[in-house]
Amino acid sequence: MTTRRRSSSPLGAGGFAPSRTAPAPPPLTPPLTLLHPSPSRPYSARAGESDAGGAEATPGLGSDGRGARDGRRGRLRPFEGMYRDVRARLPWYASDWTDACNYRVVPSTWFIFFANVFPGIAFSLDLIETTNEYGVQEVLLASFMAAFVAAVLGGQPLLISGVTGPITVFNKTIYDIFRGRQDFNYLHFMGWVYLWGAILHWLAAGLNAVHGLRYVTRFACDTFGFYVSAVYVQYGIQTVTRQFARSSTPAAFLGIILALVTLVLPHYFTALARSGYGNKHFRRFCADYGMPITVVAATGLAYWGRFDAYVREPNMTLPTTDASFEPANGRAWLIRFWQLDAQYVGIALPFGIVLFILFYFDANVSSLIAQGSEYPLRKPAAFHWDFFLLGITTFIAGLLGVPAPNGLIPQAPLHTASLVVMGEGAGKKADAEQNAANSVPLSAVSARAEDGGASASVSAGSEKDGETASATRQVPVAVVEQRVSNLAQGCLCLILMTKPFEHVLGLIPKGVLAGLFWYMGTDALLGSGVTEKLLYLARERAATPADHPLHAVRASRIALFTAIELVGFGATFAITQTIAAIGFPVIIMLLVPVRALLVPRLGFTPDELAILDGPVASPFTMESVTGHRGRAPSPSRQTD
Repeated sequence: MTTRRRSSSPLGAGGFAPSRTAPAPPPLTPPLTLLHPSPSRPYSARAGESDAGGAEATPGLGSDGRGARDGRRGRLRPFEGMYRDVRARLPWYASDWTDACNYRVVPSTWFIFFANVFPGIAFSLDLIETTNEYGVQEVLLASFMAAFVAAVLGGQPLLISGVTGPITVFNKTIYDIFRGRQDFNYLHFMGWVYLWGAILHWLAAGLNAVHGLRYVTRFACDTFGFYVSAVYVQYGIQTVTRQFARSSTPAAFLGIILALVTLVLPHYFTALARSGYGNKHFRRFCADYGMPITVVAATGLAYWGRFDAYVREPNMTLPTTDASFEPANGRAWLIRFWQLDAQYVGIALPFGIVLFILFYFDANVSSLIAQGSEYPLRKPAAFHWDFFLLGITTFIAGLLGVPAPNGLIPQAPLHTASLVVMGEGAGKKADAEQNAANSVPLSAVSARAEDGGASASVSAGSEKDGETASATRQVPVAVVEQRVSNLAQGCLCLILMTKPFEHVLGLIPKGVLAGLFWYMGTDALLGSGVTEKLLYLARERAATPADHPLHAVRASRIALFTAIELVGFGATFAITQTIAAIGFPVIIMLLVPVRALLVPRLGFTPDELAILDGPVASPFTMESVTGHRGRAPSPSRQTD
């Protein structure tokens, strides 16, 4: 039944968009945030959305988990996906700016700024120190460009893009392959690689190639997310171990101390946020500002007492320039890549294809996870349009000689989670029944309530006939969907490019960045779906909830499914440690056909696959991909 709202604004009370499935209940207590997302849970199955066997069908896969054809047939319609995205998203553009009048935008901006810029710089340290072609200024400019395009022109403004670990591996591998050639210009060659990649992006967006995302499930996302998390931990280890060769031994040990402090403190703030200590506002403050406080405190510790002499040694802090907006080596910002020797233009094409494969998977998967079904989003997605814009930023990156920005994991879903508004939810019994219907582990939902800041307020009471006592706790009721937080954190990156703030940036020790790597990596690993299944297998069955969905899956199938994910992770991680690292995007992309074609033939039942795997985003979000999974709500209407 469709009813017209009293106001034509798409906003609900409090300045944020309500849940897409039903009007959000008004929070009975001050809303809390949700900062650390757990694995995405499948969209709630409704009548007509599940197969005959009761198992939820995965988009793009049949009820048995095998590949299935899209029911729609017809001729190719170029630009149909982009047109549909713009048409669905345009009515919400004004509210994307007005919805930012909400306090959640302030802590979200600072949180994602620290989570984006410092890992991006740390990832690029290898490029900066090895190639001598990039600098901190290039990384900051790439982050600003990505934020500006996403916030002003993008259809998915919650998506955070920047310099990622995979693109760093890609760029460095190309440098290693051609190192020593006298007639080779690295930045000119990268300009052509980015141009070829951009052209493929535009063709893919125009020909609706993003439709292939309907085959991407939590299997591929969890495996790729596990790989990215491991890379974060690896880069943190590399950062501190290299200090032993570049600084004195006491200075290197100082870097390890700072890294450990930066690792432990944010986890401690998270524990405080989940605890019942202090009042609700104190716990919310710990959840919102734990990471920025840690970075500032650890940096201050480095200059305290006897530490000061060691942190001022060469190579202990970030390398910066002496002038504002100055690229590495004093070169011009414009890269005249068209002057490259003709023989290298054709050689750049295969590398451009590999770049396209990497960005097709990385950018779209980060978009899917950032708009996962656990987030009560209201506004439609725009995968085709944003992939077209990614081609534009890739081309500009080659023109300016900066690393190409891309969707960030785990920063993108963390940004969405930091904008979640919490409200009073249903009791234990209703929650358990809902999770059983959704075929998702109960821990995925309970962790989400806890991560909101220990706001699970339990009310005493009992039910008749010995039923489980009811409990009222904080659950996600809305997301502040707006463009300001992304744009603001991008502008902060631009401000860091000025000389005074560049000097401040140069005071940050590399050990602090290593600790930030470790924190983000371990936090993502602890919330990974792969880790969840490993812990379930290691835990005694009696110690798990009686209604845990994995109880319905044979232990051998859980072990086999997890082993396949670990093999995919291991193959991807191993190849990046060799000169063949340039081909790691192909290994990542192979996860999709492995899940669609191979896994269902290994003895899994449809119900087991529905529990072990599932869609990442809801049918409403996937409507941008396929055009028929769901309907975007009108800005002036809501569905009851």
